[in-house]
Amino acid sequence: MAAGALITTLTGDFRAALPEGGALMGLDLGTKTIGTAFCDRDWRFASPGKTLARGKFGADRDKLAGLVRDRGIAAIVIGLPLNMDGSEGPRAQASRAYARNLAVLGLPILLWDERWSTTGAERGLIDQDMSRAKRAERIDSAAAAVILQGAIDALAGGII
Repeated sequence: MAAGALITTLTGDFRAALPEGGALMGLDLGTKTIGTAFCDRDWRFASPGKTLARGKFGADRDKLAGLVRDRGIAAIVIGLPLNMDGSEGPRAQASRAYARNLAVLGLPILLWDERWSTTGAERGLIDQDMSRAKRAERIDSAAAAVILQGAIDALAGGII
């Protein structure tokens, strides 16, 4: 795809842009970190990746481009932090802006509702009997995996 890559909240449009499937990267954008997650090309399961320190966009883009290249990523899913009533606030607008900037990678981007992702990730880490310190290190990548798994479940099920 060109620099005007598809950015959508609709799984149908996203799926149409990837007729052959392909590995996906999920991102949980925090103010200080970026949690990453990855899924197989058949969209069956998401796994947490590394948590990256967030810096200037150019440095972030270069790190993410390296992951895209190294892992053969076909598209990106970015968590969209909606308010509980479904409306968009400043954080959601910041995620949309980040997606627009990341479109230079030329990959389709799906913005996925991330409400409850951190809560779900925290619950999963607690269920693994992980210490509070370890949870703090891994929460962002675990949240990215929750976001990505929700998206691939919808993609596999044909939910729009």
